[in-house]
Amino acid sequence: MGLIDRLQPVSEARAASAQPSLFSTESKGASVSAPITGFLADMRARVQDRLVQRIDVSRLEEAGYGALLEQISQVIDELIAEDKVLITGADRARLVESVTNDMLGLGPLESLLQDNEVADIMVNGHADVWVERGGRLYRTDVRFRDDAHLMSVINRIVSRVGRRIDESSPMVDARLPDGSRVNAIIPPLALDGPGLSIRRFGGHAIQIYDMIRNQSLTSEMAEFLRLAVLARLNIVVAGGTGSGKTTLLNCISSYLPEDQRIITIEDAAELALQQPHVFRLETRPPNVEGKGDVTMRDLFRNTLRMRPDRVIVGEVRGAEVLDMLQAMSTGHDGSMTTLHANNPRDVLSRLEMMMLLTGVALPEKALRSYIAASLNLIVHVSRLADGSRKVLRITEITGMEGTTVLTQDLFEFTQTGTTEEGKVVGQFRNTGARSVFSGKIEANGLRREPASSKVA
Repeated sequence: MGLIDRLQPVSEARAASAQPSLFSTESKGASVSAPITGFLADMRARVQDRLVQRIDVSRLEEAGYGALLEQISQVIDELIAEDKVLITGADRARLVESVTNDMLGLGPLESLLQDNEVADIMVNGHADVWVERGGRLYRTDVRFRDDAHLMSVINRIVSRVGRRIDESSPMVDARLPDGSRVNAIIPPLALDGPGLSIRRFGGHAIQIYDMIRNQSLTSEMAEFLRLAVLARLNIVVAGGTGSGKTTLLNCISSYLPEDQRIITIEDAAELALQQPHVFRLETRPPNVEGKGDVTMRDLFRNTLRMRPDRVIVGEVRGAEVLDMLQAMSTGHDGSMTTLHANNPRDVLSRLEMMMLLTGVALPEKALRSYIAASLNLIVHVSRLADGSRKVLRITEITGMEGTTVLTQDLFEFTQTGTTEEGKVVGQFRNTGARSVFSGKIEANGLRREPASSKVA
């Protein structure tokens, strides 16, 4: 919701608009508010200059939106009277919104952040802004005035979470108040001006039922994942960039019991667990002197002293893999994480490689045995050619044979073709294999529920 919308009732059109899932396959053109140009751009610059002279910009957020709106209205009235110009009500509203967004919000990006169909926002310099809708990229007409304007927005984002970005530290991960993930990179690393990437996690909260309706998985697959979570299987959600790993992890985490203590560990907070007993941890980058950083591995070691029932790692990517696997195999079963990988076998290779990069001197068989003993289930999600996101496989680890980790596919999606419009055609299939964890599921008194009782 934009800054202006926070101060007045939402329009009927916006209130009636649909709130689609990130897994939706519908693609629409990027419709955004028209940029401020010409006379209105000149007027905006004059309004901002006069506001800076009148108010303490550093204390704007403390004063609140209402105070800023009152000041903006007064300045606009003064300038209209001085210049003896006519301005329509619509142009006046656009002018107020633009000035407010520039001074308290994210400037031109606010119009995109109001749109729940936008999954990603990519800024490649001040005059090149793209969005992802329904898995497809669209160029927008959104523009920043110049690189300095874009830098002011980036600094506003990172300063709110206690981070910094400058020539000595030209890359940063941060988040917006709604949980959306932000990555920024600036010159000298970015050759064409500052870059900003926003992965949306605000707006519509996606549920597992949304994914079923959008044919991202079947109700039978969702039910198996529910039983796996309740039976405390250790789960890795794997896939490529933008495939929906975190979204899927958020969905299946809804099955976690409410009477358990859950601790989350992340580089940049993205998880949105709904249970009442959740304690969230986030890493910290080094300070200006290069000291004071807190890594994922530091947090993991501390987490094990905090009596967690389950540990949820936003994404495993480094030395923390050792601590995570150890926790999974020594009393903290039922933990979950995400991992960048192209298929279930690649998950095993990636885990093994990360363990080797930590300097662990163990034979190949010992490393693989450690992985096989710790991990139970791999859920592979992917973004297909038409932009749709689907769970391609649910695979379980069944044991070891020699130096090979044995796996078994329980569910899979098979693509059979594409339509003339480019939409992927295929079908989900239960492989018919009996899960090696069926005994554990049944021992916990868990039973499958009818699909009709779970889908609204």
